Amino acid sequence: MMNATTLPAWGRRHSVLAMCFLAMFIAYSDRVNISVASVAMLEELHWNETVKGTVLSAFFIGYLLFMIPAGWLAARYGGKRVLACAVIWWSACTLITPWAASVSLPVLIAARIGLGLGEAAVLPATYELFSRWVAAPERSRATTRFLSGIPVGQIAGFVVTGWLTSHYGWPTSFYLFGAIGLVWAMTWLRGFDNDPASDRHITPEECQSLRATTGQSAQTLPPVWPLLGKASVWAIFVAHFSANWVLYLLIAWLPSYFHAMGLNYTNAGIYSAAPWLSALIVGNLAATLADRAIARGAAILTVRRIVMGTSLLGAAACLMLVRTAETPVHALILVCAAASSVGIGWSGFAPNLLDIAPRHGAILISFSNTFATIPGIAGVWITGWLLDRTGSYSATFLLTAAIATGGAVFYFLFASAKRVDP
Repeated sequence: MMNATTLPAWGRRHSVLAMCFLAMFIAYSDRVNISVASVAMLEELHWNETVKGTVLSAFFIGYLLFMIPAGWLAARYGGKRVLACAVIWWSACTLITPWAASVSLPVLIAARIGLGLGEAAVLPATYELFSRWVAAPERSRATTRFLSGIPVGQIAGFVVTGWLTSHYGWPTSFYLFGAIGLVWAMTWLRGFDNDPASDRHITPEECQSLRATTGQSAQTLPPVWPLLGKASVWAIFVAHFSANWVLYLLIAWLPSYFHAMGLNYTNAGIYSAAPWLSALIVGNLAATLADRAIARGAAILTVRRIVMGTSLLGAAACLMLVRTAETPVHALILVCAAASSVGIGWSGFAPNLLDIAPRHGAILISFSNTFATIPGIAGVWITGWLLDRTGSYSATFLLTAAIATGGAVFYFLFASAKRVDP
């Protein structure tokens, strides 16, 4: 039988991974550009912070509603088709956002909900593909490189949107990022296959090795419901929820936070992008170290626990300290450290799901991300509400630190690396 040692250093699986990375990049560029643009939209459209928080959180309503159906569709029809349809849909919603804002607030909210409906499919569809295309010894690196599309997309979204808003007006970024998504979809549909066995560009050796090491099976997929009662599954759900509370706070409110410290639109966008460059670098370094430690004999569970403890407790400490920051540079250093902690966590809970249930990856990640989307609605809205009530970010940073600490404790107590799916 072929094994992981026969996998080529560079193969077709890396091209599939690169396209999934680009899909995540496009998703987050489309998602976060409104975080920068909303600073100008607030002034032009005469919003208060609560209204802005409502607009920013509307995305997550659609995202939450369609996550589990997207997982079922990916498991039923394959990740390739579902991901292509999703990118086309959300790119169209991005393109019409300026028009929606010009009509009325309810229409704009509907467009943002539509964007969330499309982007709900990116994680389930990709995990369905990963169950076929990612070998077990490469899980930490593959999932982290895929999730690296989050910081790269945010860097592009923050910097490009900040520059375009300053020079050409806030609608321009929506047109640009929407068009990029449509180009990706055409490339994906024409050049890639759902399964290694049907891909014309993969070598027989790589195809056989992937079949031997992915944990995927041609048998009928058993029901997922018994897995939802497993403590190890809920450990991943809670860790994902806690990490996303930190993530969504930083995504949605960093531009406003730095603008409140006296920076203009362009500089606020640059300062908001810098933490995600840190997350990109530190996260991929952590993933490489995690896979190497496992390859050298370290227990998988020990590695996952160390990763998630470092991630969540590190983020909590940084957010507690950022409450005392008095200058943009001081705040930037601490926020970069918090974002780096988020990046470290991507080689913890994300591959852990494939460790324990590779065959149910698409469906379980849809449940996990549904639970982890609650911070995108509650956390983002609560931040706006707290800002209107307190006039500072101190309370929301304290709340987020407490949630991250609780998530770390829960994961340490209940996480496992033992496979639980048939």
